[in-house]
Amino acid sequence: MNTYFNINYEFDKAEVHSQIEKVQKGYICVADGVVLNTANRNKEYLDVVNGGMFAICDSSWVPLYLKSIYGVKYEQYCGSEIFKDIVSSRKYRMIFMGTQQATLDALQKELIVMNPDVANMKFVELPFRDVDGFDYQEIAQMIKEDGAKIIWVALGAPKQERFMNKLLPYLESGVMLGVGAVFKFYSGTDESRCPKWIQKNHLEFVYRIIQDPKKQLKRCFWIVATLPKLYLEEVKRKRSLKS
Repeated sequence: MNTYFNINYEFDKAEVHSQIEKVQKGYICVADGVVLNTANRNKEYLDVVNGGMFAICDSSWVPLYLKSIYGVKYEQYCGSEIFKDIVSSRKYRMIFMGTQQATLDALQKELIVMNPDVANMKFVELPFRDVDGFDYQEIAQMIKEDGAKIIWVALGAPKQERFMNKLLPYLESGVMLGVGAVFKFYSGTDESRCPKWIQKNHLEFVYRIIQDPKKQLKRCFWIVATLPKLYLEEVKRKRSLKS
């Protein structure tokens, strides 16, 4: 695990999955540009993001920045990829929480093709409310009775990270992963992820803007506004490590 742009990242995919197997309870943040930007503008949220096991990098741009600064080569490991890797592995009992029940029902039907065991797993709609309004003790009890090792949380950033942080003290076991719009991607009912050629050319943000301009333009504005400062701070950090 390494700290870049003030986020504790784990870029090694093998280590990510090794930790998921070994750790009794914890949470993993999927850090895209929104998480990176919000965390660096809000100390409380930064502490939440770094309060988990680690973050995986869901930004295709961060590895480019790190290569230009440090000369190291890292790869993006986005939420949709780790979701597919874990679900298709058929290694864990899982529970899927968040979004609307119609999306969850469609998601279950799609995932059964990938992993037939999903037919006997829980898909739980979380009511629309403030992050402080959930009964975390009741949710933790439900997870305990279910016996799930992997707990997928899809509430969108920054809410889902705060949700996982608040649920953690009540859990006896289970690894939570906040995966944002991934449920929608795989359900086939709403949003879809961009084609591979768009991902490879680091233009996914353009695709997301076209899909939801009102929401995504605001997010992109803050990312662009914050990025130069973060980049320069990381350059200074590299220099300080050398001295």
